[in-house]
Amino acid sequence: MTIVAPAWQRLEGLALLALSALAYGRFGQEGGGWGLFAILFLAPDLSFAGYLAGPRVGAWSYNLAHSLIGPLLLAGAGLLISAPSAIALSLIWLAHIGFDRALGYGLKSPQAFEVTHLGLIGKARKAQFD
Repeated sequence: MTIVAPAWQRLEGLALLALSALAYGRFGQEGGGWGLFAILFLAPDLSFAGYLAGPRVGAWSYNLAHSLIGPLLLAGAGLLISAPSAIALSLIWLAHIGFDRALGYGLKSPQAFEVTHLGLIGKARKAQFD
């Protein structure tokens, strides 16, 4: 059985990336410019450092930084208290998650880095097709 993210799941990620970037261009400029977007776009990937403590901690830290819950709560709080910076950060964070999902990188399993909710990635995926 081949486990690979279906095209529609990747398209969802691409839509999230596009809409987040468009919303940032429209609403996020008050909280920061495109320079801030570029600087912080890959910030959620700092969660990879959790893998230094093993796959369980690594999956937990990666999933915490790549789940939609965090940026959606941040966006909601930003809207409630009229905090443009919080809204801008949430849109950057959502764009990053969309980018990763468009590439097929999903939430990680504590079994191994290559096992995600969207299917296998990396060497594990390549091994399926060999």
